Amino acid sequence: MAVYNIDTNELEYFSEKLRAGDEVFLSGTVYTARDAAHKRIAQLLEGGKKLPFDLKGACIYYAGPTPARPGMAIGSCGPTTSSRMDIYSPRLLDEGLCGMIGKGKRSDDVIEAICRNKAVYFCSIGGAGALAAACITSCEVIAFPELGCESVKKLNFSNFPVYTAIDCKGGCIFSN
Repeated sequence: MAVYNIDTNELEYFSEKLRAGDEVFLSGTVYTARDAAHKRIAQLLEGGKKLPFDLKGACIYYAGPTPARPGMAIGSCGPTTSSRMDIYSPRLLDEGLCGMIGKGKRSDDVIEAICRNKAVYFCSIGGAGALAAACITSCEVIAFPELGCESVKKLNFSNFPVYTAIDCKGGCIFSN
């Protein structure tokens, strides 16, 4: 297993080098989106409307951060179960999404879309949201503020630790 420091702007270029089990420290822009936000993004795509952020080369973190304490950029920000987004993920990957961060297994359809689009799925450690927040230097709500913690946020990561869970060749840490 290898260890990489990757800027999210370069993720689409690194994705073919990553293998399941590799440790990665991500820095750069990442967008949060959970169930409700994914549903809204899918509706925008279906309606041919402008998205709140460009999917091309983007990375989504399946998280719903808590409010920030004074002096902090963000509150607790741990991953949520990724399989809840599986219904939307193949379309987003086909539209240019290159990375996803969450926890847990993904469906065969998502794995196929990851391979087809040379993307990557990372896992972050669940239950460590307060520690994860220490690697987030800024947080800005950019869409659907009425969704509260499930609004789409633009985060800036600094050496955020993740593991390559599914690589673009179909390698998977969840395989038996």
